[in-house]
Amino acid sequence: MPAFTVRPFRRDDRDQLTDLINAHVAAVVPGVSVSVNTVLSELERRPGEAITDPWVGERVTLVAEQRRAVVAAAHLLRYRAGEEVGATYRDTAEIDWFVHWPPASFRPDSEAAAEGLMAACLAQFARWDVGGGYADGALPAPGVYGLPRNWPHVRGLYERSGFRHIGDTEVVLIARVADLPAPEPLTGVSRTRTVGECGTRFTAYDDTGAALGFIEVDTALGRPERHVRATGLADIGNLHVDPASPAAGLERHLLAQAADWLRLCGVDRLLAYASAGDTAEVDRLIDAGFRELTRTDRRWRHQMPGR
Repeated sequence: MPAFTVRPFRRDDRDQLTDLINAHVAAVVPGVSVSVNTVLSELERRPGEAITDPWVGERVTLVAEQRRAVVAAAHLLRYRAGEEVGATYRDTAEIDWFVHWPPASFRPDSEAAAEGLMAACLAQFARWDVGGGYADGALPAPGVYGLPRNWPHVRGLYERSGFRHIGDTEVVLIARVADLPAPEPLTGVSRTRTVGECGTRFTAYDDTGAALGFIEVDTALGRPERHVRATGLADIGNLHVDPASPAAGLERHLLAQAADWLRLCGVDRLLAYASAGDTAEVDRLIDAGFRELTRTDRRWRHQMPGR
């Protein structure tokens, strides 16, 4: 069997690493790829993780090289043990993402290299001597997080290495904006458009001025300095309807208002997310024009020796 080398990431690996990451992104979200600049930036910090990223005390990126080719890569995070760190993350380590080429006729032994890289990741966990080890698959691309079902080779490696899924399962959906409902007046309901927590917010109010629900859409996914091929893509950052609202079809109405705005923005595809356990919400999104892209399993835990 040809030898492989597991070593720290070097800057001259950047193009091969980006290709490897984009292959995994493409299997989840159509038409999206990330730039070399995006990959390098995310190795230093995660701009989109304003809460948890400041808790990171150390970052390590490892690659497995075989025949001068990067065939597997992993990015590890060690969270500090201080009181300022959230209890769930305090004194833990995480494989932020792990990607590797599946076996192929021209790459029959890539799985062995991936196994060697995983062994190095677990050895790094042991050296850090943390209270818990976790894993995820959060690549720096919209809609790619957790462990998507589209990566059976990575899932198999996690499971063989002792990781177990302990978190939630979410459904990632996508719609062509052209297929979403057109806006129609809703009796007794007025709307505003404002800046929201996760993007542009559309809020519906009743005749008394009470908020009935809102939707937020983030149209900044395709920033040119971050994502090369995410132009025309947005996602739903928040969607909430007051359960006590008497207005029928309010969720669909809010979605139609957001879709009308997205058409003006030149956005042609919209991502949405729902808990796999909320079948009613998944059905409503599908009925509105969405289709399921994948199911992704969040939060994997490894039993640390002696813990």
